[in-house]
Amino acid sequence: MKKIPLFILTASVSMMISCDSNNKNAKAGSDSLTASNPFYAPSKLPFGVPDFGKIKDSDFKPAMEAGIKEQQAEVQKIADNTAAPDFENTIVALEKSGQLLSRANHVFDLLTSANTNPTLQAVQEEMAPKLAANRDAIYLNSKLFSKVSALYARRDSLQLDAESKRLLEYYYQKFELAGAKLSEADKDKLKALNQEEATLSAKFNNQLLAAAKAGSLVVNDKAELAGLSQNEIDAAAQNATDAKQQGKWMLPLQNTTQQPALQSLTNRDTRKKLYERSWNRAERGDTNDTREAISRIAEIRSTQAKLLGFPNYAAWKLGDQMAKTPQAVSQMLGKLVPAATAKARQEAAEIQSVIDKENGGFQLEAQDWNLYAEKVRKAKYDLNEEEIKPYFELDKVLQNGVFYAAELLYGLTFKERKDLPVYHPDVRVFDVIDHDGSQIGLFYGDFYKRDNKNGGAWMSNLVEQSHLMGTKPVIYNVCNFTKPAAGQPALISFDDVTTMFHEFGHALHGLFANQKYVSLSGTSVARDYVEFPSQFNEHWASDPKVFDHYAVHYKTGAAMPQALKDKIKKAATFNQGYALTEILAASELDMQWHTIPAGSAKQNVDSFETTALKKTNLYLTQVPPRYRSSYFLHIWSNGYAAGYYAYTWTSMLENDAYAWFEEHGGLTRENGQRIRDMILSKGNTEDYNTMFRNFRGKDPDIKPLLKQRGLL
Repeated sequence: MKKIPLFILTASVSMMISCDSNNKNAKAGSDSLTASNPFYAPSKLPFGVPDFGKIKDSDFKPAMEAGIKEQQAEVQKIADNTAAPDFENTIVALEKSGQLLSRANHVFDLLTSANTNPTLQAVQEEMAPKLAANRDAIYLNSKLFSKVSALYARRDSLQLDAESKRLLEYYYQKFELAGAKLSEADKDKLKALNQEEATLSAKFNNQLLAAAKAGSLVVNDKAELAGLSQNEIDAAAQNATDAKQQGKWMLPLQNTTQQPALQSLTNRDTRKKLYERSWNRAERGDTNDTREAISRIAEIRSTQAKLLGFPNYAAWKLGDQMAKTPQAVSQMLGKLVPAATAKARQEAAEIQSVIDKENGGFQLEAQDWNLYAEKVRKAKYDLNEEEIKPYFELDKVLQNGVFYAAELLYGLTFKERKDLPVYHPDVRVFDVIDHDGSQIGLFYGDFYKRDNKNGGAWMSNLVEQSHLMGTKPVIYNVCNFTKPAAGQPALISFDDVTTMFHEFGHALHGLFANQKYVSLSGTSVARDYVEFPSQFNEHWASDPKVFDHYAVHYKTGAAMPQALKDKIKKAATFNQGYALTEILAASELDMQWHTIPAGSAKQNVDSFETTALKKTNLYLTQVPPRYRSSYFLHIWSNGYAAGYYAYTWTSMLENDAYAWFEEHGGLTRENGQRIRDMILSKGNTEDYNTMFRNFRGKDPDIKPLLKQRGLL
């Protein structure tokens, strides 16, 4: 997932880190800070990276408040400028605004997602409406919009280069979609709604983190964990010890509905307890219950759409996306539902057959699927997940797999460094060296789960690339793999391997950025395009050249036997009916929440969810949505509202792009350079459909996606 930073959502004119410590426009806000605040001036560390060793929780609020004040002064100066508006004094000036706020917010967004605490959470909830107000003060500024609008009307006669013209069009659309054309009275209504939404979104984020932590399953008897490996049992014991529950075992929750341990636990009561802890984590009627917050957020979004003249929230939000309309999304998803659910029902029948042969005496339920699917896989393909994990040790996957693929395709090399401060001891930092020997950026990796870290996996920037600002990219990947007990290897599943390749695909998209303007740089693209490079990069996890380089036994160093590799390949389309159905269910939940008619009243979360899934033919109790509404972080807090379909939309793009590779020799340096030049380094400087068409030679085709899933 590409994490969309909070400040980009709520204060979003380009706020970038500058290496220029002599910024003459930075007086209004920075003067209210003391020089002792680490955000007062740009960092002097390499690439402008934050000095985490000097940053305290108490530094954020004053820096953010001063940053808002500074940006407002900068923006008002642009609006009040009596000179005729031109590209430099209006658009470029906007690009350069907000640097103090950017410095603070980049770090704040990282820490509140990956290493938070009650102090930061309190600041997050307090600052969310202030950041929303800052965004509105920019995009709803009538004088400023009149200047942008005047330039937009003359865009074809301004003799701008292609990227500059794209930037002007980008800003005009941002202002327009933000409500710049509304009356002053309606702007005031929208501002109030935006601030309330930001407050509730921050609250939801913190509630969900607490709910996941409280939802961990604690067992008193080791026998209840039958089926787990000794390493997994040791890790569960360590989790309990860390939570001051010595002598017990704790299974923490990951962000998805299904949990990793459900694939191995043979005690059905334990499976049921763990599944219910996951399913009900945010619906317990306590302070962590998110239903009230999300029903109000949905109501707010419906009201926003009405104010702005759109039939629903999705119609508003898809205006700058590749899909353009909710109808286009529904058409694409609708093509996949029949094939996915038919395959899922076929898989369910196979699983029930195994249960019956074992005299299980029960009907398949959601908590049973992963365990018995694994048995079906073992029977059909003689493949056991525990048999392959010893070949996937995290560091080898990272350096001999993820990094190695980037070397083969793009000529990159990586060198770990220990001299830069990090925000947690688990974080690792690498120099990223291009094929010509120049350093293109830095990469931070934070791979292990913590109870103060959001679930899932994501990528974002600490510093964005920009020729205008003279900055190079500093990228981070965050994951949630189980940290092994002391002295044990970090063995991960093949799904986890794929996650590492996925998130590094986002990293490559950011590292290869080659734009003048940060607003168009790297991963600053539409949601239904940003997952294209990441999902495309997943293919190299199973490419023979790469796979053989990292899939070695952690004890012996022996390569994975060919017979075992053949089993993995044969099983590649196994369980894909389930996998696609659960993601389609989540996608449709998102779209149904955000196609509520504009101006609709509050919805009951549970009844709405059931109705939405039945309406879209995705109500299969044995195949629950990947995320339930009450813990769907993507759409209530992470910027994917009306956008979760993007994973499936971009799966169409990336499978078709990979088909081009298969047609042209596969993994080669030449092919890697071509996709780098035509896709990965382009950012948002061209129309997305044009960009894809130039690479592929035609419009995207859904058939390679169906083939990859084994549905064709």
